[in-house]
Amino acid sequence: MVPATPRDVVHIRVGSFLLVFLFAFTVLGIITKAWVLAGIAVVLAIATVVDITLAVKRQKNRGDNGEAG
Repeated sequence: MVPATPRDVVHIRVGSFLLVFLFAFTVLGIITKAWVLAGIAVVLAIATVVDITLAVKRQKNRGDNGEAG
């Protein structure tokens, strides 16, 4: 097991929660042809995925001494 820092856990959990809403805003923007709303949601979703990926990488690089807690 790799130790998980609270910061990484928050980034992953809040990011995944945010992705659900960004997906909904993207679909809503496409359906209503509000391209600016859809574009902003897509850009924010990409930024969120990058943030989650970096948090997972930070977690994997922390191969210190067992589990956190």
